[in-house]
Amino acid sequence: MAANVETMFFTGRTAPWHGLGTMVENAPTSEDALILAGLDWKVVQKNLVTEDGFSVPGFKANVRDLDNRTLGVVTDRYKVVQNDEAFSFTDSLLGEGVTYETAGSLQEGRRTWILAKLPQRYIISGDELTPYLVFMNSHDGTGAIKAAMTPIRVVCQNTLNLALATAKRSWSTNHVGDIRGKLQDARDTLLYAERYMAELGKAIDVLNRQKLSDKQVYEYIDQLFPLMDNATEQQKKNLRRMKEDVAKRYFEAPDLQHVGKNAYRFVNAVSDFATHAKPLRERSNYRETLFGRTVDGNALIDKAYSLAAA
Repeated sequence: MAANVETMFFTGRTAPWHGLGTMVENAPTSEDALILAGLDWKVVQKNLVTEDGFSVPGFKANVRDLDNRTLGVVTDRYKVVQNDEAFSFTDSLLGEGVTYETAGSLQEGRRTWILAKLPQRYIISGDELTPYLVFMNSHDGTGAIKAAMTPIRVVCQNTLNLALATAKRSWSTNHVGDIRGKLQDARDTLLYAERYMAELGKAIDVLNRQKLSDKQVYEYIDQLFPLMDNATEQQKKNLRRMKEDVAKRYFEAPDLQHVGKNAYRFVNAVSDFATHAKPLRERSNYRETLFGRTVDGNALIDKAYSLAAA
């Protein structure tokens, strides 16, 4: 497990695409998920006092009641969203049929997340896609409350969280002001998940109709991995390896053999690379970074989509 993952669980017999966590049989309720993820603790705000006893006006310390660990120093305007509030929000948002697949904390509790599998099943251009909702929170004052839709291509577990101009897939807000009201706004936004999936379906249909020659595929790959000025021999070698990897996934991946030589196949090959390929230099937190892109989006996949859709 990556060094910065503090606690985490996942359901099922194989690790999810981001490869983090400890397997459990199931987490049928948000209350169970909260416990299994090790998130059944509260954040309390305490006054800041200097060593010589003077109070620090305008700031508070966010402290975890489990072990009195200070998670961050925030202003008086900061509003805490507790872990159980985040889970109950997701419950009320999604209603019956939601399955909590993974949840946990990073950086000693400073950041927490929930990933829930939505009950809907989508067949788009012959591919089965499963929509997930990710809810990410922070307790250290450095990050916003974020929520995002992330569709997964079932056959290969590739993420297809494309940045579409026609439908919003994510929302975020800061920990200030009327938090309850903002969560209600988020609910109103995220209930348009079906619209995002519908627009994604239209985008995939367009990509399927966009035929690509082999020459175009190699040109697109070159644009994805441009050669820097004054690149070293090692950098050139690394670039060639990544280009060859993407090309191999496009031309040889078993799950893409039924797909014609088109833009959808190209986007999936890039997504497969971005989702599953190990980095050239494997840092301890690379899986956390991969999971973070579930919320924020993956720039490489979005660039591939822009190239292919154009």
